[in-house]
Amino acid sequence: MPKAQETVLEIDLKALKHNFEHLKSKLQNNTKFLAVVKAFGYGSDSCEVASYLQELGADYFAVAYVGEGVALRKAGIKVPILVLHPQAVNLKTLIAYSLEPNLYNAKIFKEFIDLASSEELNNYPIHIKFNTGLNRLGFCENDVEHVVSEIKKTDAVKLTSIFSHLAASEDLNEKTFTLNQITSFNTISKKIIDRLSYKPIIHMCNTSGILNYPEAHFDMVRTGIGLYGFGNSEKENKNLVPIATLKTIISQIHNIEKGESVGYNRAFKSNAFLKTATLPIGHADGIGRQYGNGKGFVTIKGERAPIVGNVCMDMIMVNVTDIDCKEGDEVIVFGQDTTAEQLAETTNTISYELVTSVSQRVKRIFVK
Repeated sequence: MPKAQETVLEIDLKALKHNFEHLKSKLQNNTKFLAVVKAFGYGSDSCEVASYLQELGADYFAVAYVGEGVALRKAGIKVPILVLHPQAVNLKTLIAYSLEPNLYNAKIFKEFIDLASSEELNNYPIHIKFNTGLNRLGFCENDVEHVVSEIKKTDAVKLTSIFSHLAASEDLNEKTFTLNQITSFNTISKKIIDRLSYKPIIHMCNTSGILNYPEAHFDMVRTGIGLYGFGNSEKENKNLVPIATLKTIISQIHNIEKGESVGYNRAFKSNAFLKTATLPIGHADGIGRQYGNGKGFVTIKGERAPIVGNVCMDMIMVNVTDIDCKEGDEVIVFGQDTTAEQLAETTNTISYELVTSVSQRVKRIFVK
């Protein structure tokens, strides 16, 4: 890969293909593959990622909000797109772009059916989510009768899928809880299917569910973080490759004398002579202030350089006293060797938060 000359996020599409194929290898041939590309493709680029996954054979995409789905359609995505958290104000737009809503409570369910009927739609695909323990979105088991009866009253919509979401599939200490979720979802699904004249798609597994609970793969699986290179465990991380490498460069090197301070609020004061490097990346680019004062680090010439002082909006300073480097040298913030997960752990957070925080002002480069 080329050396960075500015702050860039490199997206390795070969790594994306590897992750897609690895996760697909865990499935039966007839199990559909839904790729989650919300949040700008987990901080990468949703349109580029989805375009490539469409070439590779993804069966479905999922986004969080209608606007994200619209962007995919404008980018030429033809594969069905599930909108996981639509809002009533955007339902007309959703229909205009042939997006498929998750209807998760009685209010949005009624509003969409009323709209679909008024627009004289026929068999418009809808998805119904059931809450089995995550307690975030979804109908409960007691709502099955209402949901089915309302669907059977109209030709405006057709139930394309029933789904739920595992709460702790990556934590094998919570296996009993997860198995109870799966049992509950099986019960709900059977109740619905028994009342319909057709069988909707059944899906429940996220990335860790794919890896840990093959009995819950059902008709389709949904994967987000796994596509981007993280398996939520040390064991599974070895089988996946992070697709994003955040790079920057050294703008300036300073000699800091004993007693001098570095950065805002004099948060760092040196107790000995040291060298610092200033980098053109800061909290406006996604490296939050929590990474300052020695908690976070970057990699220069294969060596870790701790962040010194407070993270600034557009810059960070790092300790390079023991690193043979110069202005203009490349710096790795996170990538395939030192991963986003490892950097996130320094502030007790997770890879998801770090990778999705990379600002849209950071230039994306795609390595094919």
